[in-house]
Amino acid sequence: MTHLAYDVPMAGGPLKLGRDPLVMGILNVTPDSFSDGGDFSALDAAIDHAEQFVGEGADIIDIGGESPRPGSDEVGVQDELDRIMPVLDALAERGFEAPISIDTYKALVADQAVQAGAKIINDVWGLQRDPEIADVAAQHRTPIIAMHWDTERDTARDLIDEMTRWLTRSVDIALRAGVAKEAIILDPGFGFAKSFAENYELLNRLDELHALGFPLLVGTSRKRMIGNLLDVPPKERVSGTIATSVLGYLKGGHIFRVHDVRANRDALRVAAATLYGPPQQEG
Repeated sequence: MTHLAYDVPMAGGPLKLGRDPLVMGILNVTPDSFSDGGDFSALDAAIDHAEQFVGEGADIIDIGGESPRPGSDEVGVQDELDRIMPVLDALAERGFEAPISIDTYKALVADQAVQAGAKIINDVWGLQRDPEIADVAAQHRTPIIAMHWDTERDTARDLIDEMTRWLTRSVDIALRAGVAKEAIILDPGFGFAKSFAENYELLNRLDELHALGFPLLVGTSRKRMIGNLLDVPPKERVSGTIATSVLGYLKGGHIFRVHDVRANRDALRVAAATLYGPPQQEG
């Protein structure tokens, strides 16, 4: 399929989304993330990993201070700020240039993070847990990613129809708060309130969500949908993640949120060259 093109307004210049896939590196500064919990909670390790991501070709760094995995403990606003703010401040002091996304559903955390330099807000609850986060995005003119996580979905009804209904509500919250339509990105929420089979159905039908008229972020990295299929632990799910990233790209995905930047970026570049032709080489 041909990728739909979007210019997402962002401080420092727009995110140009279209046929060139963008890679978002996941930087969890939490002790309990399902895949890398505790690996990068120390400040120096977090900074080094962010710089490694950029060296491997990441276009965006997504920093999170609370794990959304099932069974994880909720984190208070101050605890979350205590985890993320030292990282944001240290990256700012180093003149870090790659756009930073803050992974939070809390308006107060998002506001502080944006003031510290984050350029994108990434809300796993699709603005429906703390709707004031949309006000923060509007006030700072910050792009916002709204993820699908509908714990009350009617599983007897069509998956994409139900997702469309729920995501439309997220979009309405953003628009009513004053967020520009062009600043909204949707994430279908692989692994969140979806069965094993539904995750693969969603991947196969991802292109149907383009009817909503927004760019799509694909976040399948190291998730249980891969682990359960291949019977491997999180850090051995790289090849499975690559497969889902490429399939998501072929279905029109724009941004790919991953733990393993270089491997996914290389695979996506090959997929893009296959669809649209490789870049011209000199000589």
